[in-house]
Amino acid sequence: MARLTRAQQQQRTRAAVLVAARAEFAAHGYAAAKVDRIAERAELTRGAVYSNFAGKRALYLAVLCDAAERELASAAQPAAPPGSREQALNAFARVWLERLPLAGDSPHHGHLQLRSLTPVIEDDAARTALAQLVRFEALLLALAVEGDRTVPPHAVRVAELALTLLYGAASLAEQAPGAGDPFELARAAGHLAALPAGGADLGPAHLPYVAPARPAAEPWTAPRGLRDGIGGGPLDAGADGVLVVLGAGRLAAAEEVLRAARPGEAVTVVVVSGDPAGTGALVRLRVTDLAGCLRRVFPAAGLPLPRLVHDTDGAVPAALGLRSPAGDGTEFAVRLRDGLITARAEGRGAGHAAAVHGVRDRS
Repeated sequence: MARLTRAQQQQRTRAAVLVAARAEFAAHGYAAAKVDRIAERAELTRGAVYSNFAGKRALYLAVLCDAAERELASAAQPAAPPGSREQALNAFARVWLERLPLAGDSPHHGHLQLRSLTPVIEDDAARTALAQLVRFEALLLALAVEGDRTVPPHAVRVAELALTLLYGAASLAEQAPGAGDPFELARAAGHLAALPAGGADLGPAHLPYVAPARPAAEPWTAPRGLRDGIGGGPLDAGADGVLVVLGAGRLAAAEEVLRAARPGEAVTVVVVSGDPAGTGALVRLRVTDLAGCLRRVFPAAGLPLPRLVHDTDGAVPAALGLRSPAGDGTEFAVRLRDGLITARAEGRGAGHAAAVHGVRDRS
């Protein structure tokens, strides 16, 4: 038998640790789980576990991410989209609520089934990222429901209300398995589609004060091996359009970019974090989980979703020449055309500035 390469051996070790960690968390819960027992279950040393994962929190998030990615890869596509906004929200809610634990389920297994984040939201960075994630998830859901990238702000607010309902139901079910009727909850989510729009939405107040993007004419070579965290396939980050690098604490800014981008052009969101194994994994988990639900409700063809890259090693910011290390507060954007960076912007509103760059010149 041929000897395994170093990369193959590391991949095998990582897979064994994930299987063992899932069993440990299901049996003992996050708080009582022990890395030593995980190593014993995997028939590895404690050092081998820590060489692949920074600690118990990183292990827990990796277990949940692994489950979400497997479900995304195997999600069955529907033959046709839902017929109305109400039907779309109802169908999405029914799929999302399938993970609710039933009466009699063990608490620890129920937490894994729910992809519970209660044990690992330990700091302000994670809380900030979670708040931004809710808005970003609402944007993705609204885009899918509307089927159009020019989604109105009201639709994003409705999607956010639907997610608030679902996450509230999950929190209750985590404490009291069996509480809440999934069918009634799904019907309530569908009814949110009928909420009337409020007053005129003027958009974020800071946009009129955003500095314009700087013109440029620089060759651009995208890092290889990038994958779409929503679509699941390989991704060419060199496509013409807008590429925005957002820290985990700035994800809500993706909405500004999509609204400002030109019809039909590629919008690529690159997510970075100062803590890739913690906050970065939290983002990866939630986005992958949502993408799996969307894939089961909406046909992939024609979905107006942005392309998304989970950049754990800072390859994209480095290739773009970002001057400071990428962190949770990063917002940096470029406009790409014919293999060139034609505009750069950095700071709050950078994605919007890059998206609108050159619009007057081309009108």
